Amino acid sequence: MKQEEPKFKKLVNAADGLSLGISMVVAVLIGVGIGLGLQSLTGAQWTLWIGVFIGLGAAVNNVYIAYKRQKKSLDELANDPRYSYKNNQALQKKYDSEDDDE
Repeated sequence: MKQEEPKFKKLVNAADGLSLGISMVVAVLIGVGIGLGLQSLTGAQWTLWIGVFIGLGAAVNNVYIAYKRQKKSLDELANDPRYSYKNNQALQKKYDSEDDDE
């Protein structure tokens, strides 16, 4: 039995591909839209600020997620043996000894 994909999966994947700056602006705009919707439903002026804070929180969360993703990528590079300091020293000694043989 094939599991059904989430309804907004394509939207989430598309948003993931956006640059960080654009995704921050979009998060704040969506939050303002939520606030305006709450304001029109309730008639209370202060509910707009709830949406603004939701949007700002989402923007900060986007920055944090991007940071975690970048940190994970850099940690994988740091642990890659091709880029380790010891491996580079051994290669340098190998090339130096080959030059001495000539």
